[in-house]
Amino acid sequence: MRHRDTQDLVGGLALTALGLFAAYYANEHYEIGNLRRMGPGFFPVSLGLTLAVLGILVALPAWFRQGPAIQPAWKTLGLVTLSLLVFSFTLKSLGLMAATALAVMLSSLADRSITWKTRGLLCAGVAAVTYLIFIVGLGMHLPVWPWSP
Repeated sequence: MRHRDTQDLVGGLALTALGLFAAYYANEHYEIGNLRRMGPGFFPVSLGLTLAVLGILVALPAWFRQGPAIQPAWKTLGLVTLSLLVFSFTLKSLGLMAATALAVMLSSLADRSITWKTRGLLCAGVAAVTYLIFIVGLGMHLPVWPWSP
């Protein structure tokens, strides 16, 4: 049975949809301006439309090309989705560091080749980088630990 290159086709269509959504949202909520006096929406609209065109350039050749059938990795999808949900529901109660480490630990369970030592180092490293970016770099006011205000 012939299969289209479904992976690139779906990926290209997803990029196109994301780009069109970003361009539409920016167009509706921000002033575009013109080339001489660009408004705050000019750059997001331009990027969104560029992403949509690139998505079409990925999807169009994939329509005419053969490729393997997609084998969904349901376990991976489930664990990564669960890790995002756990992070969003535990951020306020556990704080940024613990919620990030827990989310990384859950999502890393999708890869069986990672050792527990590596998982621990990955949790610590991602939590530290998250702290540096969001608390130190951007100055966001988030609870860092469960006992933080």
